[in-house]
Amino acid sequence: MKCRTAECWRCRQLLSRALGHTGLAIERERLGRDSGELRRLLNSLECKQDEYTRSMILHSVTRCVYLLEAEASACNADDIVLVASMLDDKENSVKIQALNTLKAFSGIRKFRQQIQEHSIKVLELMSTVWDSELHIASLRLLNNIPLPDFAHPQLRRVMPTLMEILQSDYILAQVQVIRLLSSLAQKNDLLYDILNCQVHSNFLNLFQATQPGSLLFEVLVFAERLSEGRNTPHYRAVKWHYNEQSLHEALFGDESRLADRLLALVIHPEEEVQIQACKVIVSLQCPRDVGLQPSLCQASHSYFNNRE
Repeated sequence: MKCRTAECWRCRQLLSRALGHTGLAIERERLGRDSGELRRLLNSLECKQDEYTRSMILHSVTRCVYLLEAEASACNADDIVLVASMLDDKENSVKIQALNTLKAFSGIRKFRQQIQEHSIKVLELMSTVWDSELHIASLRLLNNIPLPDFAHPQLRRVMPTLMEILQSDYILAQVQVIRLLSSLAQKNDLLYDILNCQVHSNFLNLFQATQPGSLLFEVLVFAERLSEGRNTPHYRAVKWHYNEQSLHEALFGDESRLADRLLALVIHPEEEVQIQACKVIVSLQCPRDVGLQPSLCQASHSYFNNRE
């Protein structure tokens, strides 16, 4: 849709007032009145704007969705389509803001299914654009919605990308991607794809005590879910074959040094890391139906020490 100069000027004026008007809009909503701020912002997206203006409008829309609950709930499917169309923008900054806006809308139940329909596009962006901020925005959105079964083929295709993000040096992206992978590890039809995914030779560095506690905890949860998943009767009924550089071999192979890393984490300064490390040890040594009994943790220590 082309926009006349006067319309563009009005859009810019709207944008310049948006931040200052948010507080007034919240007060109006509290009094039961519709400020119209969110609707005006969404309408302004239909104008042809420069990159900065598009990004700032989307940023303001995101704030309004979080702060103006009634106005956000009054939005419709066409508004989601409009925001999602910004994922095709040529500028990464606009894509990122669109992802943030979709995440905000995903907190409203009636929009979740529609936003799920864009999950394949989001996964495609992650695998074709190597940008840490875009990865974080994409992962936050994906972690906020249930991923539909029709997205599983695309998830298999982007699994190497997810594993590369996990092995990057950007903590925020690593934490988000490990949360996604932990969720996917509970899907029977994706477990093998995760375990057979190729990883770097230094993958176990993620289990080093020097890693941030928030990342360590999430990595340990991931390891526990993988361990439990591979020990289920459903998974064990098939004789799986893994490549030599696979995640399975790094964690559970005969040459894996995971035991050493886990034992070091049992005395980690952060209690939640200690507890989670103990849970992984138990999951490695006990059948799934035994449960996480504290008494078993000490026995597991003996086993791991014997391996040394």
